[in-house]
Amino acid sequence: MNHHPAELTELRDMRARAVAAGGQERVDAQHAKGKLTARERIAALLDEGSFQEIGALATHNISDFGMADKKYPGDGLVAGFGKILGRKVAIYAQDFTVLGGSFSEVQSHKISRIMDIAVDSGIPIIALIDSGGARIQEGVRSLAAYGELFTRNVMASGVVPQIALILGPSAGGAVYSPALMDFVIMVRKISHMFITGPDVIKTVTGEDVTFRDLGGTLIHNSRSGVAHLLADNEQQAFLQVKQLLSYLPPNNAEDPRRVEPYDDPLRMDDTLNYLAPEDHTQPYDMRAVIDRVVDLDSFFEVQPYYARNAIVGFGRLDGYVTGIVANQPAYLAGVLDIDSSDKIARFVRICDAYNIPLVTFVDCPGYLPGVDQEHHGIIRHGAKVIYAYCEATVPKISIVTRKAIGGAYIAMSSKQMRSDLAFAWPTAQIAVMGPEGAVNILYRRELGKASDPELLRAEIIAQYQSTFMSPYVAADMGQIDEVIEPRETRTRLIAALDVLRGKVSTNPAKKHGLMPV
Repeated sequence: MNHHPAELTELRDMRARAVAAGGQERVDAQHAKGKLTARERIAALLDEGSFQEIGALATHNISDFGMADKKYPGDGLVAGFGKILGRKVAIYAQDFTVLGGSFSEVQSHKISRIMDIAVDSGIPIIALIDSGGARIQEGVRSLAAYGELFTRNVMASGVVPQIALILGPSAGGAVYSPALMDFVIMVRKISHMFITGPDVIKTVTGEDVTFRDLGGTLIHNSRSGVAHLLADNEQQAFLQVKQLLSYLPPNNAEDPRRVEPYDDPLRMDDTLNYLAPEDHTQPYDMRAVIDRVVDLDSFFEVQPYYARNAIVGFGRLDGYVTGIVANQPAYLAGVLDIDSSDKIARFVRICDAYNIPLVTFVDCPGYLPGVDQEHHGIIRHGAKVIYAYCEATVPKISIVTRKAIGGAYIAMSSKQMRSDLAFAWPTAQIAVMGPEGAVNILYRRELGKASDPELLRAEIIAQYQSTFMSPYVAADMGQIDEVIEPRETRTRLIAALDVLRGKVSTNPAKKHGLMPV
């Protein structure tokens, strides 16, 4: 039966009003800030013609507080399903041109709907955030709406990937949804995240602070650790989403997709034999090691500006996705501290949740000593690394390139942390503590009585290094499976992961563990 033309006209008019959003004047204001609109963002991110919208005609039901004449189809949120590079995703975008993108009960219903379908269908969730926060006129309804959203973020966590792009303000309760997601991407100049804004802080504490210094992109990428990636503009942020999705599976029941191998699995790089200096006090760039081991140009670093004494990210080995964790001796000697412990532990758990094998490059002199670290909970934060590695059931391989001292040796994917294979380079040093500290403790009296204490110290240190710190000693004791030539690291990893690909490992049945948070 054909629809009456008047009905079709009405439907088309309503859809046109939804597309028009807050009107051309507000669209122009959005563009003047260097920002795209919600629909422009979805069109730029998704494959052309793939977007299927839901809830486009929904409006709020609040008539008081001057809201009766402020009804917009879609209620300031565009939501639906589409494809990114052929992969199905659920997506929603807040529309700042409609009531400042303020979060409402209707928005919550729309987001909840697509998130429920995404979890049931096993597809990733993409959130484009651009909102001033809860819609004040809705009172407790908008607060309850956040509760519905947070619950779904938690239920989807570890089931399907969740990626948040902060493309404007994200304030108050709004910040907790992206904080509950797997990855947060921010864009220079236009992204801000904070619990309370500068005006409130000024009123309560008397502090003067700008939006940028309070919750700008550099703050959350380099200091707070809230954000994982930093983009120069929205287009680059969309590219980062596509890169992330290329390394992640659609859901926790599938493995990441393998790309057609393009790099020789037998390739060896002689440069690796000389990257770690003979002088163990000299720094080197672990990123150079990673780049030479993984498939060419495949390493995608996560949180590159935060806790730079640790490196985490995704790479490929013979086309297979692999999670990379490493100490960075070029920054703070690669020491483990509070921030790097949080960074490593979270990334390990992401890889374990999404069936991504882990390779850990170890060069760490230990946990960072100091009153500040102790008082701020280095014990608790450092324990997160241990918990994450022990809990993970994916294939795990470690390579000690140089230092693995004390608790850092244990925590950084040692065999006792349920790792499957442990390799070491000939330059590796594995011991309870460094030679200088150990000799000062063990031989304090002898050094005090010696006629030439410095000569005696040098002799004892050399003996200590050969007796306790050599990788061959650790290999002899079975703590290291094989001492390998650095140049063959890539080939050994590829062969080992090929063996471990069918690994089946489980944890004891329980509701959940109590990770030290």
